[in-house]
Formats: sequence, C-alpha cells, structure tokens
Amino acid sequence: MSRYKILFLFVLTFFIPAGLSGIMPELMLISHAASKQQDSIRENQVIYNGKIWRNLYYMVNEDQFLFSKEFLKGSVTMRGISCSNINLKYDIFKDELLTTVESGGVLQLNKEMVDSFSVLFQDKMYRFIRIKEDSTEGQKGYFNILYKGKTALYLKYFKKIDKLSVNGENEKFYQFNKLYFAKDNKIFQITGKNDLLNILKDQKELIKSYIKKNNIKVSEKEPETFIPVIRYFDSISQ
Repeated sequence: MSRYKILFLFVLTFFIPAGLSGIMPELMLISHAASKQQDSIRENQVIYNGKIWRNLYYMVNEDQFLFSKEFLKGSVTMRGISCSNINLKYDIFKDELLTTVESGGVLQLNKEMVDSFSVLFQDKMYRFIRIKEDSTEGQKGYFNILYKGKTALYLKYFKKIDKLSVNGENEKFYQFNKLYFAKDNKIFQITGKNDLLNILKDQKELIKSYIKKNNIKVSEKEPETFIPVIRYFDSISQ
C-alpha cells in the first residue's frame, strides 16, 4: 500500500469528527480519482515509449506517409495497454508509427511493443495489426485488417523512392500495396483470384461455383472484393 493511502486512512480514522461523516464518500471519490490519474500516467509511460523522430527525407518530393502528411486521430495498443484519441502518423517507407509529444517533438514508437493501432481518415477507421513474422515470405510489420474471421485478409502499404536525379529532377516517393491472405498461421501474398483458389484448393470447386453464382468480380485493385469469397470459405470450413 502506498504511503499516500496509509496517510488517507489515518486521517479518516483519527481526525474526521462523526458529524462530518457525510463528506466521507466525497473524500473517497477524490482518492479514487487520484488513483485513476496515477494509472493514466503509468499507461502514458508505456504508450510513449520510443525515440525522437527526424525527417531524413525532406528533400524528396511527396512524402513517406499513409493517407496524409498531417497527424490523424487514432488509438494504439502497446503490450496490452490502449490509449485513444492521440495523434498518429504512419510512415510506410520505414514502416514506423509516429506520435506527438508535449514538447512539440515527434516520437517514433517502439515497434516491438506495439500490438495494434487505428487511424481515422475521411470518416473511415483503418485498423492495423503488427505481425511479427511471416513464415512464408519473411514479411512483417504493420498490416491493415480488411477481414478477420477463421482466416484473415490484410493489406500492406509500401512507399519507395523513385530515382529521378539522372534527369536533374528531385527524387520522388511512390506508393504500392500488397495483399495477403492468412490461414493456419501462415501468410500468403495473393495477386488475384487464382492465387486464392490455389491456397484454398480443398474447397476450390465450391468456391468457384459460389463466385460464378453470385457474379463476384475479384480484383487485387479492389482488395475488398475478396472479402465475400473469404467469408464464404470460412462458413464452409471446419
């Protein structure tokens, strides 16, 4: 028990007259609020764990961030502790998550401690999970969760720098995405319907029939089009 709680109990026992007993619930409420504030401080110490971030690519055209170069409102969970309504920015060039600190600086969160995060952009919430290791291709890091059931569908965002300096022009960031399907603790990159059907070969004919019957157009350019097919597979799998 902390020394503050001991002191509080001591005051309640010896110094509060009987006629003032009516204020005891209020005093107890204040003590509880102080305890919650201390818990909040401890949580913040876990959330704001990382190193100061500096932009090393300010000379490159465009930017290295997903959705916007401005900070977006979101939430993050680190080692099971969640913090909401904080400023987040996702650097997809380095696959790092950034947040602001009171001093006005920018902090790069310790990726090894991050479980998941979400950001709000144009009235849509995007949810991400950190995958430690892909047993198939060695891919790891932050993945956007498009679907999560018995299996899962993830989208991973990338940016690279286009080397334009040969023509006397500045370098420029460009973005591309990769789609991944997760099954039985393995992650597979898929580029189209055939890739998915080959992974789900045990139910291939049923799935093909479902796609044809429902006139489903599946395309990597529209990753969400895979979701009805994957949901159907989950419904018929053991």
